[in-house]
Amino acid sequence: MKSVKIVGSFISDHFGELWDKSLNDLIKEAVFGVLKNVSKDGDFDPKEIEAVYIANMASGIFNNQLHLNAVVSELFEHFPPSIRVEGACASGSLAMITAQDALNSGRYKTVMVLGVEKMTDFNSNEATKVLSSASDYNFEYGSTFPALYALLAKAHMHKYGTTREQLSAVSVKNHAHALTNSKAHFNKLFTLEQVSQSSMVADPLRLLDCSPVSDGSSAVILSTKDSGKLLDGKTVNYKNKPKIIGMGHAQDFLSLANRKSLTSLNATIKAAKDAFKQAGLTSKDIEVAEVHDCFTIAEILAIEDLGFFKKGTGGQATLDGQTTFGGKVLINPSGGLKACGHPVGATGVKQVAYLAELLENGIKVKTDRSKKIMNFKYALAHNVGGSGATVVVHILEK
Repeated sequence: MKSVKIVGSFISDHFGELWDKSLNDLIKEAVFGVLKNVSKDGDFDPKEIEAVYIANMASGIFNNQLHLNAVVSELFEHFPPSIRVEGACASGSLAMITAQDALNSGRYKTVMVLGVEKMTDFNSNEATKVLSSASDYNFEYGSTFPALYALLAKAHMHKYGTTREQLSAVSVKNHAHALTNSKAHFNKLFTLEQVSQSSMVADPLRLLDCSPVSDGSSAVILSTKDSGKLLDGKTVNYKNKPKIIGMGHAQDFLSLANRKSLTSLNATIKAAKDAFKQAGLTSKDIEVAEVHDCFTIAEILAIEDLGFFKKGTGGQATLDGQTTFGGKVLINPSGGLKACGHPVGATGVKQVAYLAELLENGIKVKTDRSKKIMNFKYALAHNVGGSGATVVVHILEK
């Protein structure tokens, strides 16, 4: 695998209910935003972009607009080749690996990956129905994703004794982390009691166990080159840019009824194994991770299946503070899907963009008397489609 550098990254100014922005506004914001973010010395030359990969799940339903690859390509004077990628909530990371494959083949040297979703023009019931199309229509007709993940939660609680308080601890922690992220959908603290007593959605999952319906976009520029050009003709060096050193992509049955286990996502285990092998690392080397916490139980499953904690102990580890600052491994410092937000097609790209910025700049952490910069060398992104039928894992290095 060639050295793929993340030379530029962008995340919407804010994830959330963006009533004043259209789907096209969010696309433009990401394209021109990431071009500005490559270098502090000036805008990146758009002609350096040889192809664009755009991730989106349901713009045809939410916005009555398909053919997004054409929508994004026409924003460039040279109309670069463009491909739209869809894989439910894993659309973003699938667009990432599609772009990486093109780079590794030598077809292109510099590409843009963009993720976008504009969802909040639909009410919550309508949006839930649209998102449910990522489940198995024939075997799980009428199911919602809260209901499907509730089944996973029940199974985990039955087998390992995972508690209501442990589920709540995931939500409390991620909302606390989101306070460090000005772009998060929610910037509000919650207590264990507030989460545990929020409205029931699908037993045992309550309202504050669930990620929100969000609008937003994100983008990265990937390159196998050592440098690129700015609009004014100056050269920008990529030497110190974060790199993708491992990736894994795995699949499983779409329907939960056909799965071997309801207490693990087998596709996560497989994808992580491949990514770690490619990177030459193990879970012990990872200092920070953005995992797919569409529901609180999803984060517990993820941190176990990725190898950070022994099976059945993820909930207690979270409650004990092992997944926050100063713990064993920092999980979802952005606030995750739960608090940062979940604009479906943008999420997988946002995870990589956020981690790239984290590796490059560090994160400010409050101490007793002041703030300090916390730096990292290795990071992991974990993106899930549906209830675990599709999983992509990326490993990044500073």
